[in-house]
Amino acid sequence: MTQFVDVPCGRIAFEEAGTGSPVVLVPGMGDLRSSYRFAAPRLVAAGYRVASMDIRGHGESGAAWDDFSVGAVGRDILALVTALGDGPAHVVGNSMAAGAAVVAAALEPEKIRSVVLVDPFVRDMMPGWAARLLFGTVLRRPWGPALWRVFYRKEFASQLPPDFDVEAERVHANLAQRGRFEALRKMATASKIESERSTAAVRAPALVVMGSKDPDFAKPEVEAQRVATMVRGSVRMIDGAGHYPQTEMPDAFVNALMPFFAAADAPHDLVAHGS
Repeated sequence: MTQFVDVPCGRIAFEEAGTGSPVVLVPGMGDLRSSYRFAAPRLVAAGYRVASMDIRGHGESGAAWDDFSVGAVGRDILALVTALGDGPAHVVGNSMAAGAAVVAAALEPEKIRSVVLVDPFVRDMMPGWAARLLFGTVLRRPWGPALWRVFYRKEFASQLPPDFDVEAERVHANLAQRGRFEALRKMATASKIESERSTAAVRAPALVVMGSKDPDFAKPEVEAQRVATMVRGSVRMIDGAGHYPQTEMPDAFVNALMPFFAAADAPHDLVAHGS
């Protein structure tokens, strides 16, 4: 059942299930909260209260916003954590939403138990003018939606999920709604400078999960190690996965999260003594 949390200028859609330590799952731009449709039930079965959200401009969240930056999405994450009311949450962010998770952890560290950065974009990978020229041109109607459809499929490096055709149609039908593809384009051209600057302030345990064949990075493992260094975290590579390991290889993805969550949930004094 879809629920909503009100934030300045709009509302954010989410769904939740389970009990226990809260986990907030955040998809990247151009995707829906159903990106975690395989991972979320596994986390619930493991004893977590799981809330999957649609980022602003996407899914069932509002379409019209003035701000599509990583900082704005990070504040939406914090609003959802507050609404859940179960104490600090593990936050899992994919792609651009990884940068948003970093901002959230830096702004209100008491609300974030840990961060998992999945195939993360937490820094600007090209100059702002180049991003605006590239994405501002490519991601424009009428040709943009068709190009995004091709791009989305190629993000799965080794295997398509069994329901790929149905899910891809849901994603593209959502983007066809008024204002939603424009939201994607604005996110694509927005700077990640706030998340890059926020990495130094992250105090929560951090894990970078990266598909070894992510086509968005020339050398995925190198970028994973770079981001892990920035947030003083660790890395788990998922062999053969592309940009969406939570969908492409959900068992390996959840297996990467379980020991990390358990360590982050352990009492501080036990962790400090290696117990």
